[in-house]
Amino acid sequence: MPDGTFRNPKGSPKKSVSLRVTLPFFAEMFSKSFSKIDVPSSHVMSRDEAQEGVARHLAGTDDFLTWLGHASFLIRIAGKIILTDPYLTSYAGPAGLGPKRFVRSGIAIRDLPPIDVLAVSHNHYDHLDERALAQLPGKDSMTVVVPLNLGDFFRKRGFAHVVDMDWYDELIVNDLKVTALPVVHWSRRVGFDYNTSLWAGFAFKGPDHHLMFGGDSGYGPVFKDTGERYGPFNTALLGIGAYAPREMMRASHATPEEAVEMGRDLRAATLVGMHWGTVVLTQEPPFEPPKRFLAAGRAGGYDEDDIWIMKIGETRKLEPGWPSNN
Repeated sequence: MPDGTFRNPKGSPKKSVSLRVTLPFFAEMFSKSFSKIDVPSSHVMSRDEAQEGVARHLAGTDDFLTWLGHASFLIRIAGKIILTDPYLTSYAGPAGLGPKRFVRSGIAIRDLPPIDVLAVSHNHYDHLDERALAQLPGKDSMTVVVPLNLGDFFRKRGFAHVVDMDWYDELIVNDLKVTALPVVHWSRRVGFDYNTSLWAGFAFKGPDHHLMFGGDSGYGPVFKDTGERYGPFNTALLGIGAYAPREMMRASHATPEEAVEMGRDLRAATLVGMHWGTVVLTQEPPFEPPKRFLAAGRAGGYDEDDIWIMKIGETRKLEPGWPSNN
């Protein structure tokens, strides 16, 4: 834009919310910050189990995926370890303020394997965790990929190899191809920097697997375009939480049903639900998203084995084959 800000792809839902919606929302979120969340025992693996799962896969050669919580994943594709949106400490906000996660990260920062590629989708606190970045080793060796105008945040914090990417830019790291792709969202870190840095999803393509990390996104026609231009994908990691109230969230977060539509548009064989079950950001019950996601996936023609609801800390093999070799 002429004013130096960024905007969403053509046809995306517009962000326009009245005080009638926002004032009760923020009042409810404040009250929920004091509430205890009843977490099912099946939702989180112990850290010992999680570390054992990662170590077992690291000892082999297969591509794999580990959910650390929210939108943070460890991924191995083409022999490279990728870390996405590492919100790994307690608060989604500055200086110990903001919403507090009700489950800790699947693996402690000190126990993460060496990271080859760090991918951050945008600058919101539940995706760009400055306290986690300060503790992350390997700043002089990993490659950091971020949307336009976000790179200096990392350079100032000691990361030596940072690449600012516009939508559709590509980066080759040995046998791994990274592509920044458009999503429907917004950015702001402090009060007056609204949309001054870009937001993005990322495609990671190796010889045996093609994966889409959806970042944070509402639903829009851009996903059909992405599927036609860059699909099909073996796997798509898609946000299924933080969607209520719809008037406020539709321009930035998809419902579980819309996430399935995204997956269909992307021509993705397997869909993985993320951006839920970690921190309370919006009004929906915290464990509602996976139930709706599974139901929508079945209704949308996916087999239940192809709609993944992972435990925090869980590692799964990414199967090789179609369509990564296309």
